[in-house]
Amino acid sequence: MDGSLKQSPLHGRHEALGAKFSEFGGWSMPLEYPTGVVKEHTAVRESVGIFDVSHLGKAMVSGPGAAEFVNATLSNDLAKIEPGKAQYTLCLDDTGGIVDDLIAYWHDDEHVLLVPNAANTAEVVRRLQAVTPAGVKVVDHHDDYAVLAVQGTRSDEVLDKVGLPTGHGYMSFVEAPWGDSDLGVVVCRTGYTGERGYELVVANSAAGEVWDALMAAGEEWGITACGLGARDTLRTEMGYPLHGQDISLDTNPVEAGLSWAVGWKKDAFFGRDAVTRVKEEGPKRRLRGLVAVGRGIPRPGMGITLTQDIPLADITSGTFSPTLRKGIGLALIPVMVNEDAEVGVDVRGRREIFQLVKPPFVDPSVKES
Repeated sequence: MDGSLKQSPLHGRHEALGAKFSEFGGWSMPLEYPTGVVKEHTAVRESVGIFDVSHLGKAMVSGPGAAEFVNATLSNDLAKIEPGKAQYTLCLDDTGGIVDDLIAYWHDDEHVLLVPNAANTAEVVRRLQAVTPAGVKVVDHHDDYAVLAVQGTRSDEVLDKVGLPTGHGYMSFVEAPWGDSDLGVVVCRTGYTGERGYELVVANSAAGEVWDALMAAGEEWGITACGLGARDTLRTEMGYPLHGQDISLDTNPVEAGLSWAVGWKKDAFFGRDAVTRVKEEGPKRRLRGLVAVGRGIPRPGMGITLTQDIPLADITSGTFSPTLRKGIGLALIPVMVNEDAEVGVDVRGRREIFQLVKPPFVDPSVKES
């Protein structure tokens, strides 16, 4: 592994568990453990899994009017929520393209924590810093904090056992003390798996202790360390887009099915005029799901055709679904194609038939009380 890659504060623990590592967003992160992706995936769907997602960015917007500034730049409308809640939002460019999708944690009017994707953190921070008003600061804390995700039907029991708060509503968060850490642990009812779960933001210095406590507490429910491989199969089953594959600067929120993350009534946010035009004119393509009729497994970059000789698009995300036991994928499909059409995917030189569907591919339980 390239020594220039950043490492999580939990890297040694992953090594001890026998993890296979992969580069992701400039970080060396666990791809899978000896248990394998399917078992890791199944643990989350049926019991509980734990992920180290410390590669995710962490940037604090602070100062008088910090929340107002975030609301005037990022796409979603903070007025829809209140302090103590988190919100999925987008950073757009002037053309309406998606610079990044991220989570905003609204602590109070003077503090909003942003959690962008690893590879895009510096660019999101740069764009915000370029337009900050007097008194507002945007500080990159990417390397200061770890993020752990405890996901699955038994996630509440695991957190309860270590004394962390549970039971708060979806997309809300609670700050809890932990040892001598000044930050403690920010416990948020969020995740990228479609299952009930929590994401924990903790100072690097306390990350190992928190990880060890969660692993010990979860033993009776078979807690399983999960890598990026299982994270990808879980999020694909939910139809959650991945930046750099399903969404990018070449993709706008309307065609990506993310119009719900845009505050259309707001007076200002990055890319407002451009994305409003797309909404009014209608998109030329939409992010759609594909399910294999046969045994084909789609992979990113595989070509899609309507008939043998009419190319439509390329697969943006594709994998084997451990839950459905068949291939599934995502792609930006022209709107003129029927929503339930059968299409062909070039799988290693064979034209495999897939059905277009509307994600998610499996029923979510993430919002269950």
